[in-house]
Amino acid sequence: MGKREAAIAGLAEWAPQRRWDRPMFSMEAAAELAALALADADIEHGEVDGLVTGPVFESPMFAPSALAEYLGVRANFAEVVDLGRGLAGGHGLESGGGHRGGSLRHGPRRLHDRAPAAAALAWRRSGSRPRAHSRLPGGDAWGSPQGQFELPSGLVAATPSFALIASRYLARFPTAPETLAKIAVHERENAAHNPKAIFRNEPITIEDVLSSRMVADPLKLLEVVMPCFGGGAVIVTRSDRAGRGPHRPVFVSGYGERLTHKSITYAPDLVETPTRVASERAFQMAGVARSDVDVALPYDCYTITVLLTLEDAGFCKKGDGGVFLEDHDLRHDGDFPLNTHGGQLGMGQAGLAGGLSHVTEAVLQIQGRGGERQVRSCDVAYVNGTGGMMAEQVALILEGA
Repeated sequence: MGKREAAIAGLAEWAPQRRWDRPMFSMEAAAELAALALADADIEHGEVDGLVTGPVFESPMFAPSALAEYLGVRANFAEVVDLGRGLAGGHGLESGGGHRGGSLRHGPRRLHDRAPAAAALAWRRSGSRPRAHSRLPGGDAWGSPQGQFELPSGLVAATPSFALIASRYLARFPTAPETLAKIAVHERENAAHNPKAIFRNEPITIEDVLSSRMVADPLKLLEVVMPCFGGGAVIVTRSDRAGRGPHRPVFVSGYGERLTHKSITYAPDLVETPTRVASERAFQMAGVARSDVDVALPYDCYTITVLLTLEDAGFCKKGDGGVFLEDHDLRHDGDFPLNTHGGQLGMGQAGLAGGLSHVTEAVLQIQGRGGERQVRSCDVAYVNGTGGMMAEQVALILEGA
């Protein structure tokens, strides 16, 4: 499919919350989000014949058919995407976040003359997830290398792994702590202009970041995302159908995907990430240069993730990320607008929908719906999704019609 044959026509996004006061099943969340996104796109329920989703907790097997049945969709294609936090950008038009999500790439690639629209859905609900008895902390089953060797040794979940990445980077490319702290500070300033952001009324300073408690050396508390609850969805359709909607169509003009490992123990390199290959593919497919990007929305589970992404996406050379950050203003009205919604560090990491917030923000900016944080003359956005331990990387180039 050509780069301007599929477009995002509408979206839905719940405001992240620290405590979710509306207990619901995953499929209930999907239904509500899909209805909101279809209304935003002015597309009828009957036009939808594709679904892209993250894991459906009520139906670990046959998730696509279970969700299609529940939503009343007669699907010509339906898929589950499991790229961890990179899910939201992950198959070209991924709708996922946090460490999971749906897929934007498969949507555009598989739309055709008989497929008017596809819904991509992501959420995090309150309550515990169904979990098999064989599962261990971190989601690994006994018998996996992680289950046998890493979890018993304390290498559990993301923070220790990203701390190892940060330690290795700083050893090779010494970077002032103030430079990394600037990412969190500027994202909080952007969050101040986003009414949905959890930290919209809580600005921070460089000193606040540096004096916050150590979580896993060298990562401090204010360099780490705060998990919360939320959800989101986008509608991907043919460009001609999107053109009849109420908003400016946003083309999925480039995408790239790359994964190399699961555990940080098996990462080929702690400093050279899969982002490089994924981003190069996305830019080549779109036919745009880095200098054409009006807003950058890199995944930001930690400040170090942003620095590595900027380097490996080609905005600066390896090892020059610190200088790049020092030389640029990352606020929405600065010379290099970055995560204008506040990112996950400022808006909150709503599980499956955390990464999708980068996609929805790109769409809002290109459509001119950014409100107080609107970037001037926004036509091209770079979006990145990070899954697992800097393992699964997705890059998107979104362009306005």
